[in-house]
Amino acid sequence: MPANLSGWKQKVVAFASGLGAPGLFLISFLDSSVLTFPVINDLLLIELSIQHPARMPLYALMAMLGSVLGCVLLFFLAEKGGEALFHKHAGHRAQAIHNWVVHNGFGGMLVAALLPPPTPFKVFVVAAGVFEVPLVSFTSAIALARAIRYFGIGYLAIRYGAQALPYLMSHKWLVAAVVVALAAVSYGLSRLILRHRPKQGKLN
Repeated sequence: MPANLSGWKQKVVAFASGLGAPGLFLISFLDSSVLTFPVINDLLLIELSIQHPARMPLYALMAMLGSVLGCVLLFFLAEKGGEALFHKHAGHRAQAIHNWVVHNGFGGMLVAALLPPPTPFKVFVVAAGVFEVPLVSFTSAIALARAIRYFGIGYLAIRYGAQALPYLMSHKWLVAAVVVALAAVSYGLSRLILRHRPKQGKLN
């Protein structure tokens, strides 16, 4: 458990650790919304996946769902009046983040969600709510990014055990670049396929 957690946060983590999959959901939800638990959900996912490899998909799914719902909560809170909060935390990057979120939609949120720390991802979530990014695009991007992250970490935990997180941390930008590139290619191909999809009247 990271030493920089306050006493009550350590109690929350200890409680969640004893719950298994529901605890992983809880930590991921809190970390993505109103609190911050740095890398705790990743560590818990690795620990549980090592202990019960067959349950890894469940653990990854619970982490993904908790994170997505936490981001959606933060999105709605920002939508109701988070512009001052956005400018406070974004600082001199406010205009750049605004342009990225508004002009890139799904793809912009997907890339932001895939970038590793110290990327200030919550600022992007708040910006999405403040500047009214469509909820479906926002949620879809977060869900895809979190699925890639947590199922990937779960796989590495089964394959490499406790060394999974140190490997990710030491190669985080390389891993992020590969994942973002794959996501971009997948997104581009899907747009191309949908753009050239035949109309219903021309199927016969």
